[in-house]
Amino acid sequence: MIRFAIITVSDRSSQGVRPDLSGPALAEMVIKQGWQTQPVLVVPDEIEVIRAALAELAASDEVDVILTTGGTGFAPRDVTPEATLQVIEKQAPGIAEAMRQQSLTITPHGMLSRAIAGIASSTLIVNLPGSPKAARENFEVIIPVLLHVVELLRDDPKAEAGH
Repeated sequence: MIRFAIITVSDRSSQGVRPDLSGPALAEMVIKQGWQTQPVLVVPDEIEVIRAALAELAASDEVDVILTTGGTGFAPRDVTPEATLQVIEKQAPGIAEAMRQQSLTITPHGMLSRAIAGIASSTLIVNLPGSPKAARENFEVIIPVLLHVVELLRDDPKAEAGH
């Protein structure tokens, strides 16, 4: 069982001006895989608020994977990758590269993603785009490796079976 937390990063959604569509879309996908997720946390595009939420969840030992959605583009307030870099201990560039590669098959705007992925303690953190469609598309790319990632992070002996 993989345990997820989802953080939507959006000034407008955190203020109640716009409904959060991406976080619930990701939660639905997680549940369809048979995995668990906490209620979606919605935070503003503030680096310290994002960093604190990531750090608290990663340190809780109750979450295996944290998905963020939003704040990965070029707008001045897009700071999710910077906040993530302050929390992770190791980067996982292959995950972000795979998502960008797949996105580029759909739109040239895929190259504008600054999303990163990395490990904090024994938790994988993955930045996803803010649009529901792009968040779902990017999450689909990483679904096939998540169980193995979690086994490795848990230092589960099954992780190396068959290698």
